[in-house]
Amino acid sequence: MTDTLEHANANARTRRIMLRVRVPKAANGFRTDIQALRAVAVLAVVANHLWPHGLTGGYVGVDVFFVISGFLITGHLGRELTDTGRVRLGRFYARRVRRLLPAAFLVLGFAVVASYFLLPYPRWAATAQHVIASALYGENWLLAAESVNYSAADTAASLTQHYWSLSVEEQFYLVWPVFLLLCFRYRRVGVVTVGAASLAFCVYFTATSPSEAYFVTPGRMWEFALGAVVALAGARLAIPTRVAGLVATVGLLMIVGSAVVYDQTTVFPGYLALVPTTGTALVILAGNQGWHTGFLALRPLQWLGDISYSLYLWHWPLLLLAPFALGRTLTLPDTLALLAAALILSYLTKIIVEDRGRTWKPLARSTPLTFAAMVLGLVAIVGASLTLGWTYDRHVAQAAREAPSPVERCHGADAMSGGCADPFRPARVTAMGPANEYYQLPSECRLLDDNMAGDTKTTNVCDFSGGAPDPEVVYLVGDSHAVQWQGPLVDLARAHHWVFKSATLGGCPFAKVDFTGYRTEATEEAREVCADWTQRMTDAIAAERPARVFMSFFARKENVDDGSGRPAAEQYRDGIEPYVGAWTHAGADVTVLADPPLNGDVRSADCVTLHESDPAQCAVDRSVAQPPDPLVEAARALDNPAVSVVDLTDRFCDKQKCYAVVGGVAVYFDENHMNLEFARSLRPMLAAALGYS
Repeated sequence: MTDTLEHANANARTRRIMLRVRVPKAANGFRTDIQALRAVAVLAVVANHLWPHGLTGGYVGVDVFFVISGFLITGHLGRELTDTGRVRLGRFYARRVRRLLPAAFLVLGFAVVASYFLLPYPRWAATAQHVIASALYGENWLLAAESVNYSAADTAASLTQHYWSLSVEEQFYLVWPVFLLLCFRYRRVGVVTVGAASLAFCVYFTATSPSEAYFVTPGRMWEFALGAVVALAGARLAIPTRVAGLVATVGLLMIVGSAVVYDQTTVFPGYLALVPTTGTALVILAGNQGWHTGFLALRPLQWLGDISYSLYLWHWPLLLLAPFALGRTLTLPDTLALLAAALILSYLTKIIVEDRGRTWKPLARSTPLTFAAMVLGLVAIVGASLTLGWTYDRHVAQAAREAPSPVERCHGADAMSGGCADPFRPARVTAMGPANEYYQLPSECRLLDDNMAGDTKTTNVCDFSGGAPDPEVVYLVGDSHAVQWQGPLVDLARAHHWVFKSATLGGCPFAKVDFTGYRTEATEEAREVCADWTQRMTDAIAAERPARVFMSFFARKENVDDGSGRPAAEQYRDGIEPYVGAWTHAGADVTVLADPPLNGDVRSADCVTLHESDPAQCAVDRSVAQPPDPLVEAARALDNPAVSVVDLTDRFCDKQKCYAVVGGVAVYFDENHMNLEFARSLRPMLAAALGYS
């Protein structure tokens, strides 16, 4: 398509159909209501991030921004068509580049440099990946892909993951001018049709794949389309001034109300996103009629609206980096100081980078030069990110070379045996890298295509039998909390020449229960996949007649509800009984491995890193860190002598406290899984509990 699409010869009738876009403005062309909406939106997002338990639904601020963008871009393009009969696409995109990229690239560059100096090296690879995705405005798709990867559920937040919304906006800017021309050609019904289709997809996809639905562009296009409808048709609606005031007030209440009432359990976006987006549209619609209020024109609100873009960019990486810069979990004064720093940085970025980048004459006069500057910026950001990733690889190799033996005296779990001088000394390694991955398996293991759960392969086999004709077969089943026991079990398998098999599915309790979801509500499809897989896997294991089956899963957070009101432990007892019964009937001994104490639910997942020299500050009361485990209670309630429980809590806790560092080893890899090094240090205790020498 050429840079300029000519419509100069359009007849008057076509122009009247296509170009009825009138956006009332103040005398200087400035809309205080829209600037105030920007302020409200960014305040909601920032407050939600700084105080997530305060303004629980502040994430709706992003939806407000989407509607504003749809309104402004559609109005701008409509006016250009009206005035000139054409749209210069090259100039349009160049203006977007000058408006958005200087500040965006500045913060991305800061994220790369700050990551190197402040974050533990295991986070560098993810930082590099997300910075590149953000620079290319594909961050939303990367997050959508990661959202359905269960193994990524407990990974630390990215410094640039907030760029997902900017990515959606840029994708909108890329396609909307061309699409809008086609919409005008086929009349305004095109915008409404696309918006309705996007909304329908959003509602459906949110119900079936809520994690992905939050990020994907097709499920958000209707929000931009809503703003476009207001731009195209809003001027046709004659609303009396007093009614417009009421309309705007209702709109503001809808935005603020959703920010207050919604929370992380709200199924969003879906149809519930209609509340803040419709509220935004109502405020803009009232402004189209010339309505305004002194409240929206207040200077603090207007100032926040001025810096809203830069404030959105800066606040998130500052929030994630501050604990590492200060060496402690943030206090309220720290958070307030961080907010002040974000405001100052945003103001400076607005006047020095945003404004000058937009109006700098060499770029403003030349569209090709603008795109050349964009390419240079991309090359610089991508190059810095790749360098950070290369440096990460060097640290990984060094950590692998320095890994100690997991069963030394007073090392790891052995320090709780007594007789060790300092069982809670600082950890040798606090940055959890690939050498610490709990899901790591040796080269003797291979992934099987058997008994898949949907599209997911679930079964591994590690043959340490040395070709013996009738080897002892041992199974490990459960979710990722079973996977974290692979380290010591593989060591035992190697020592005793087992054929070790694992069958695990993340977020799926291995029980015949009415599973409702891991922490939050699961989709019907996920529940069906879980139930079908556990039944098939049970039958397959029973048919193989293994010598022993180990079972573990995160029953404390995998919710069940059969409608009876009974405790989870009772429902799990009835749920595991038919499965373990099938195995014990086939001759297997079943061992339930008690879950380790909680980590991310009771302390900051970064606590050990932030208190590297004094990890005792991360200790938590035993009653808090190790609440009753429904799976353990269920196993102990079974009337089956072939079922036993191994509970190694005393290797994590003394009588009062549970620790995040034991025997110079960090206990946890992430929010709720063991560090492989610590897990392997449990091998002697696990062997003793099982009766092995």
